[in-house]
Amino acid sequence: MKKMIALATMAAMVVSMTACGSKAETATTEAPATEAATETAATEAEAATEAPAANGTLVMATNAEFPPYEYREGDKIVGIDADIAQAIADELGMELQIEDMAFDSIIAAVQSGKADFGAAGMTVTEDRLQAVNFTDTYTQASQVIIVKEGSTVATPDDLKGKRVGVQLGTTGDIYAEDIEDVTLDRYNKGFEAVQALLQDKLDAVIIDSEPAKVFVDENEGLKILDESFTDEEYAICMAKDNTDLLDKVNTALASLKESGKLDEIKAKYISAE
Repeated sequence: MKKMIALATMAAMVVSMTACGSKAETATTEAPATEAATETAATEAEAATEAPAANGTLVMATNAEFPPYEYREGDKIVGIDADIAQAIADELGMELQIEDMAFDSIIAAVQSGKADFGAAGMTVTEDRLQAVNFTDTYTQASQVIIVKEGSTVATPDDLKGKRVGVQLGTTGDIYAEDIEDVTLDRYNKGFEAVQALLQDKLDAVIIDSEPAKVFVDENEGLKILDESFTDEEYAICMAKDNTDLLDKVNTALASLKESGKLDEIKAKYISAE
């Protein structure tokens, strides 16, 4: 009888030890899966932090020195590009955040992910297409020449051998390099070039037609030549790998064009004259 009790006791101990062993193995097997899940969640959280659009906010890089496309009214950045960007954000159900910076820093900000897109009266060029993608164009534009009343510069051909002011990094800057014997003075802001022209430090300024109209209206003694320097198209730029956002913005732009909202925004800032 004692032997039977002893055998039963040993059997119970074996079963108990076996059960403990099973639990230990299960815990060891499940732990890595839990750690992997934690690492995945951490990675996703980090990605969401690094990608502004993923958090429901679109970050726009611009240069608020280019009226009527973007300029400041007090602490607020307004203008055609700002309103178009807001309309796109509304179409996508997102918030808009605008970051002001030097014009020639915009593409770098987009490439690095500091901004989701750039909108700054930016012309689509072959060189820029090597660095970023562009949306469908949203407006036609032209670079024009501002001179003082009575200037001997009457056409683009007359810029040969002259001192010309441009805004750094713009297409006016890029294309002016092809003028024979030209001396280029580059400025961070368009109005700085216009001020230099008024002070007789320049023979002419090359700049977009719409800002040119504003500068001429605000400064007596200036005029815009009848013949444009270049004709071009504006679009929104974004990183090469951000094709999902590119498709969404193009869809939003198409909707704004069809509804007439795009024309309404432009008419708000540009007179019909």
